Amino acid sequence: MQVRLIAGAVALAAMAAAAAAPALAESQNGAVWNNVRYNFGSNSWKMDAKFLPKEVEYMTDEKPGTVIIDTRRKYLYFVKEGGKAMRFGIGVGRQGFKWNGVEHISRKAEWPAWHPPAEMREREPNLPERMEGGPDNPLGARAMYLGNTLYRIHGTHQPWTIGENISSGCIRLRNEDVISLYDMVQVGAKVIVR
Repeated sequence: MQVRLIAGAVALAAMAAAAAAPALAESQNGAVWNNVRYNFGSNSWKMDAKFLPKEVEYMTDEKPGTVIIDTRRKYLYFVKEGGKAMRFGIGVGRQGFKWNGVEHISRKAEWPAWHPPAEMREREPNLPERMEGGPDNPLGARAMYLGNTLYRIHGTHQPWTIGENISSGCIRLRNEDVISLYDMVQVGAKVIVR
């Protein structure tokens, strides 16, 4: 009798948890802070498949090894031989932080430390002066620095932001994609931001 009561109580608890789960899942759709959606819940997120890496036909007069960034369409192209390019989905600068021009990769870093500029810390006073590299670092797994600017092509610990106008001017890729690009691109490579 006692075993049946315990089994019944367990079954009722399981049914109550199952009934509550959808409501809980619906409430865990992420929080927005400084126009960035954080997904601390257990929900899975999906990125539009068009932003997954893909080799594409790409006609350009630029030489292989050049990086071309299309901020409007949210793609980064790594120019290859024979009219081809490796295309990656990116996150780009939000309103007021968009830019264009030509730079060169001045250096590369694996799991870089992040030093938010003073202007960014003024806008967001809770930011640290420095954050060591690692999986929670906003620069992600790799960074490629653009000339003497404050801008970088880097990874992100927020992969759901790919395809969005989200950054303070840097170009974001998923960590697995920035690692691939990092292995292909050379210091000194030309970067065109349109």
